[in-house]
Amino acid sequence: MLSAEWAWRFTILRATALHDRGMDEQTLKLIASEPTLVPSGELAIKKQRLEGQAYSSLHRFAEAEQKFDEAEQLCALSDYLACADVSGARGVMEMNLGHYVRAQGFFARVLPRASESGDHFWEASAMLDLSWSADEQTHFDEALDWSTRAWRISVEKGFPDIAQAALGNMGWAYYKLGEPEKALQMFVEAAQQAKKLGDVSDQVKWLTNAGYIYMDADDFKTARPSFQQSLQLARQINSREDIINSLIALAFVSEQTNKLDDAGRYADEALVKAREDNNGRDQVYPRLVQGRVAARLHDATAAENAFHEVAQSPDCPVFLKWEAERSLARLYEDENQFDSANREYRTALTTFETARSQLKHEDSRLPFLSNASHIYDDYIHLLVARGKMAEALQVADFSRGRTLAEGLGLLQKGSSFKPDRLDPPGVARQAGGTIFFYWLSERSSYLWAITPKKISLFPLPASAEIEAAVERYHKALDGPQDVLESSNNVGSSLYRTLIAPARELLPASAKVIIIPDGKLNNLNFETLLVPEPALHYWIDDVTVVNANSLRLLTASHPSISKRSRRLLLFGNAVSPSPEYPELSNATVEMTSIAKHFPAAHERVVEREQATPAAYLAGNPEQFSYIHFVAHGMASRLSPLDSAIVLSRNSGENANFKLYARDIIQRPVRADLVTISACYGAGTRAYSGEGLVGLSWAFLRAGAHNVVAALWEASDVSAGQLMDKFYEELNHGKSPDTALRSAKLSLLHSGSAFRKPFYWAPFQLYSGL
Repeated sequence: MLSAEWAWRFTILRATALHDRGMDEQTLKLIASEPTLVPSGELAIKKQRLEGQAYSSLHRFAEAEQKFDEAEQLCALSDYLACADVSGARGVMEMNLGHYVRAQGFFARVLPRASESGDHFWEASAMLDLSWSADEQTHFDEALDWSTRAWRISVEKGFPDIAQAALGNMGWAYYKLGEPEKALQMFVEAAQQAKKLGDVSDQVKWLTNAGYIYMDADDFKTARPSFQQSLQLARQINSREDIINSLIALAFVSEQTNKLDDAGRYADEALVKAREDNNGRDQVYPRLVQGRVAARLHDATAAENAFHEVAQSPDCPVFLKWEAERSLARLYEDENQFDSANREYRTALTTFETARSQLKHEDSRLPFLSNASHIYDDYIHLLVARGKMAEALQVADFSRGRTLAEGLGLLQKGSSFKPDRLDPPGVARQAGGTIFFYWLSERSSYLWAITPKKISLFPLPASAEIEAAVERYHKALDGPQDVLESSNNVGSSLYRTLIAPARELLPASAKVIIIPDGKLNNLNFETLLVPEPALHYWIDDVTVVNANSLRLLTASHPSISKRSRRLLLFGNAVSPSPEYPELSNATVEMTSIAKHFPAAHERVVEREQATPAAYLAGNPEQFSYIHFVAHGMASRLSPLDSAIVLSRNSGENANFKLYARDIIQRPVRADLVTISACYGAGTRAYSGEGLVGLSWAFLRAGAHNVVAALWEASDVSAGQLMDKFYEELNHGKSPDTALRSAKLSLLHSGSAFRKPFYWAPFQLYSGL
């Protein structure tokens, strides 16, 4: 005959199996039917924890809390590992109740015990729970950290179920941080892994999330089938939560594709099911869709009520809250209630800025602004339509270069929407030129031309038209052809669109500071073709500088400082791999640069010594000029992983890449940093932040000016260009005029280097 202790051990094992299969009523009946004495010690804690879990799953939360309380009373007198399981179970209950902060506290108790135990499965599970609680609090960078750690442990130790769940959580965090490309890869892979594991519920979740990314990209033909498949699978397993989520997704895509009857039907069904489950968070999504449908049908009262309900709901996630506030602003705008619309746009942007201020990592803040791009766009259109040109410019500039300005100490991370009070003509006077500030959007775009005397606003075509032309012209330039000789009509068209409206404001030999937007970040404006008096490149008429924002221009140094001209010349590295062969002209370029500085004022680091560690430890802040002659690589998915390719470090860390994220950590005070490498400017433009890559990293580190390449540069022509550049600097020219003179020397040389492929990749970016 079994002892009471062993009888309870078998009962708890059987009850756990029932609970894991979702059979919670049977779990409670089995525990209640056990005739033996009530267990003591750790068995008693396990029994009460299991009862609490079953009651929680049945939404009998008062009874669940009572069982957890009883278990915790026993835990106060002991130190059993089972006590950590109680905290974890209670955390799950608090999550189901929507008490995410409290849940996080319980999950945080579990992780140390799990780590100490050496049970890696438990440890990874605890991290996954912490990512869950952070995600529901919309702390997406924190959620990403926890899920990434859980994923790494799971992959290393072979826990495929946790690995796919963690991968999907990472995807959701990236999605809400504004990184859809990364997110989509993870959702697709997580869905495939869940299918292999037979985890239909998670498969549904990742299919639905992938569909949202397709929908955001206006790929409705892919999004709708993804949502329909997820709904079909959810109905097969009769998962109410998954059914609701799939219905919500179908409601959103139907509303966006003008299938208003379908949108209403899906939203109504989702709302009924969410109310049956008393799930407040699931109710706000269909209510937002209902509000948007009502607005489209011109039922302003119903729409307003729905938007207010969503925005004011304590269960509303912050990203849905700012969408409801934006929808309310657009409703008021359509109803010609302009003061109310203005107020709601500012409310929505304050909601967004509050969420942004809580992000801890620079990597997270960089892409996050894309979440609010439509709100900024709508608000700027309202202000322009109301004749508030200067205020619209202030709002536009507030969205520009935020992460860069915060990193440089020019802007404090705030939780409200407070555009800077700017004096744009004063900024133009300080910068010594005319500022062209661009704003691209789906409906129509704008150019603010700012002279030292006034601001002028010019309407431009929609972003799709402009950006398509930029892509075509970039392809024409990115090769050894002469677009001038072929009279490239795209180059002429872009000039007529982007420059000609404001050409009367430009004096002869003007300096033009470009603050670009969208794909204009990838365009060298100097290469645009001016039709009169004879077809020529715009660089023949103007000096062009690139900047991130009016805010940054206000704080920038207008000219080279008078301190000692000290040069740090870095490069001519030993090839670290066949992928990066040695540059045949590197020695010549290094020599030609060095000759422009007194030997006592320069430090040349090359060959085996030119390693990432040598740069980081070499006191770069002591130099007024820093020049790299090396290969460069730009990472599109992770721009801060862009790197200058150098010689390998010695020892265990055989790294040969000087990453952008490491450059940021080593402050510099250089008047000029020159990256004579391919793609130094980067290939990824973040909404509001511009191109992020090596040039951005050096600006963020404190450089006053950075010269970097937009595309792959020839090391032969680059050497000649740089030699002339430094010669002009020695003659006392500023970096912008010196770079223009160097480019013109190639353009008018009569050699093959006259083609823009050779002189146009290098651009000057203005910093502090």
